[in-house]
Amino acid sequence: MQTLSQRIHELREEKDLSLREFARQLGDISPAHISDIENGRRNPSDDLLQKMARVLGAKFDELKGLDNRLPVEELRRAMRADPAYGFALRKVTEGKVTANELLELAAKKRGEKKEGKP
Repeated sequence: MQTLSQRIHELREEKDLSLREFARQLGDISPAHISDIENGRRNPSDDLLQKMARVLGAKFDELKGLDNRLPVEELRRAMRADPAYGFALRKVTEGKVTANELLELAAKKRGEKKEGKP
């Protein structure tokens, strides 16, 4: 599975953009900041990700879909509404459910094939 940082780097390379030129096209961003994003040390804000998508000729939603950060606030709201989410997440973190099993279950619930496509 490709990460957001890998995809951004790949798209930048395909466009033959240096870090410096990419940063310049994005506006008030340093090349070091872009490097940190491409190396997985930082995560872009949604605003920056939208700018990146535009410069790279990519769709924002596709890039956002590669963001592997946990949606912490959404998880908190879900656990307040239904405490079973907290118990389920604990089981996952205890290693009783693998990441692949979760992805397969999510795809199945959305009616997708194993490759993640309808």
